[in-house]
Amino acid sequence: MIIGVPKEIKPDEYRVSMLPVGVETLRKDGHVVLVEKAAGEGSGFSDEDYKNAGAEIIDSPEEVYSKANMIVKVKEPLPSEYNLIREEQILFTYFHFAASEELTKAILKTNAIAVAYETVELPDHSLPLLIPMSEVAGRMSIQEGAKYLEKKTGGRGVLLPGVPGVEPATVVVLGGGVVGTNAAKMAAGLGANVFILDVNLERLRYLDDVMPKNVSMLMSNLYNIRDMLSRADLLIGAVLIPGAKAPKLVTRDMLKLMKPGSVLVDVAIDQGGCIETVHPTTHHDPIYIIDDVIHYSVANMPGAVPRTSTIALTNATLPYAIKLANKGIDAIREDEALKKGLNIFKGKITYKHVAEAFNLPYVPVNEVL
Repeated sequence: MIIGVPKEIKPDEYRVSMLPVGVETLRKDGHVVLVEKAAGEGSGFSDEDYKNAGAEIIDSPEEVYSKANMIVKVKEPLPSEYNLIREEQILFTYFHFAASEELTKAILKTNAIAVAYETVELPDHSLPLLIPMSEVAGRMSIQEGAKYLEKKTGGRGVLLPGVPGVEPATVVVLGGGVVGTNAAKMAAGLGANVFILDVNLERLRYLDDVMPKNVSMLMSNLYNIRDMLSRADLLIGAVLIPGAKAPKLVTRDMLKLMKPGSVLVDVAIDQGGCIETVHPTTHHDPIYIIDDVIHYSVANMPGAVPRTSTIALTNATLPYAIKLANKGIDAIREDEALKKGLNIFKGKITYKHVAEAFNLPYVPVNEVL
């Protein structure tokens, strides 16, 4: 198979979808790997690194898309790439379709095969290709939140751990999944008072066992959310329904409960956000203020630490990319995790939450395969 690795063009996106060692592994299996010129530079990998691993360096994205049977990316195709996608071409990347009707309809028109990292799911319901970036984003959320709590950026001027004689900041985390757990670990390690809210009582019991004493668990309901909003210095949105739009847990009216100069970081922004007042921002222009609350909602947070993120992501994605390269569509037929990752197949939506998000027809995976 011919595998294409285009350069990412989303603003402030420095990750790359394959390491040189991934190229070398695919070459050993007899595949051809086309890497667009400078695709790896943002993550610290030169064209020479890819050449030495056996890749062909291609000057333009047009040529990569026109020659490749499978495109491996990090982020969803942007409008300038829609017309480059070919019929029956396999696209393997993060899509987050439920957050974008435009993207969904554009990929439907291409008659391509879209396998989404974020919905590849193992029998235990874990999401192996989403977890690495959720870990990065969860940890970054505290780093960024702490920065914007500083007075010079408009924040309250609060230090997360406090100091002797001054109480620590209060960090509230909505969601106890991978993002929320990593955010809570970072905040707790810095010495903040941390509260995790989740609807899953078993998950809260587990987190109560493993988290340090400065992390408290609360059932996620309207009363507790309102109470925590009034106390929060830093609010982290970390809610995920795989493949679906995130529920809006904090409304515009509820935002007024927060203290002036407090900060919210909505990591769920890729899936539409769990706070009503958020919209996607970029690393160059990451924040805006509503009701005296600083909003941080960068849609590709891990892109700011591309070296770490690229290695973490490709550690997880390469085994699946190899399966797709070796077996094509048969890999999806045979692998239940990849089958869950199939969102669009030749003009048909095969992931129920995506179809429901835009009231479009849904066709079960097994029917199209």
